[in-house]
Amino acid sequence: MTVHATGMFDVTIAPLAAYNVAEGALLGRMSIDKHFHGDMEGTSQGEMLTAGGSIKNSAGYVAVERVTATLNGRSGSFALMHTGIMTRGDGKLTITVVPDSGSGDLAGISGAMNIIIAEGGQHHYEFDYEVAAP
Repeated sequence: MTVHATGMFDVTIAPLAAYNVAEGALLGRMSIDKHFHGDMEGTSQGEMLTAGGSIKNSAGYVAVERVTATLNGRSGSFALMHTGIMTRGDGKLTITVVPDSGSGDLAGISGAMNIIIAEGGQHHYEFDYEVAAP
């Protein structure tokens, strides 16, 4: 049975040393630290790789983060994988649970998350997930 979880999160993104710093590479690397509130209470840490495009507002990113949280009463951890593309300001974001990455009460978790950034910059999440019976 799919469960729908919602809430807000605070995020801190900080630059890390990039591997390719050649002129024109337009590559970046960043750390991600989040604090989740709402149906999911906990934290995550991860890393993001970015690539800029030659035209303004065109870019892409991939990221992986490890979430440690209580999700609707279930405690454990799992990994999320992000893929984001922006083409001249038109964005598409996919965030999915890495298969078999769950632990504790969240072993067997699968699903997808959506991030909504409200006016004023507040980050909200919508997370549709299932936890398979052991």
